[in-house]
Amino acid sequence: MNSEKRSREFYVLAAFFALFVVFLYGPLSAIVILSFQGENGGLTFPLNGVSVHWFGNLFEQQAVGDFGGSFRRSLALGLMVMVVTVVVSLLAGLAFRRKFIGATALFYLSVASLVVPSIIISLGIGVVFSQAGLQPAWYSSAFGAHLTWTLPFGVLIMFAIFNRFSPSYEEAARDLGANAWQTFRHVVLPMIAPSLIGVGLFGFTLSYDEFARTLMTSGTYNTLPLEIYGMTTNVTTPVLYALGTVTTFFSFLVIAGTLGLIIAMNRRRARG
Repeated sequence: MNSEKRSREFYVLAAFFALFVVFLYGPLSAIVILSFQGENGGLTFPLNGVSVHWFGNLFEQQAVGDFGGSFRRSLALGLMVMVVTVVVSLLAGLAFRRKFIGATALFYLSVASLVVPSIIISLGIGVVFSQAGLQPAWYSSAFGAHLTWTLPFGVLIMFAIFNRFSPSYEEAARDLGANAWQTFRHVVLPMIAPSLIGVGLFGFTLSYDEFARTLMTSGTYNTLPLEIYGMTTNVTTPVLYALGTVTTFFSFLVIAGTLGLIIAMNRRRARG
């Protein structure tokens, strides 16, 4: 009886996972396939030949859309957000290892933005900048808006990491004569480095793909998600799908590179 129950549970979970994969990768697969549409093809199936014409069209002068500029802005913004998210999350994780007055209130205040609708935060930041006489821009107001999204996740991840971190390693280092900085530099940091890389990847991808919190805060120049959204209303060729394929490949490349770096660091630490 128990084996039959486990078998049913297995098939139910397998079916759910299969549906998840279909809903996740089905639309993505359609975009990738249509990006190889022939020169005379349209935005829908069937394919009218197979070519890489639309990928080459990405690098040509477009009547609408600024692919290169929007990509560079999203990349720069993502890197800025990634660095600040890693540094602040690390410092917050270290600070909350010790009890201090107001710690609970500060914690809930730092993660409160997760429950506020993103578009409300975007609208609020845009209004504040306008009232202050400042021009919203991707490197200022959008940067702050993205941090309200990435920092709470980074802080929560670092809390989980340090909750499992044994202080005995630090105590052993101090017993051997290491000061606080040496203990952090040579003991704590190497052990949590793979997790910090994960926090950085998380912060970068959340910023790189963010739409709602950028909508009212990016100012004159669009980031890539805003540019793609704008193109859906005025682009009538598969160049839009080619752009989606290229950006998706770039995202997977970043993830693969980060995972490779984490694996290399873990192997190096294991050999040491």
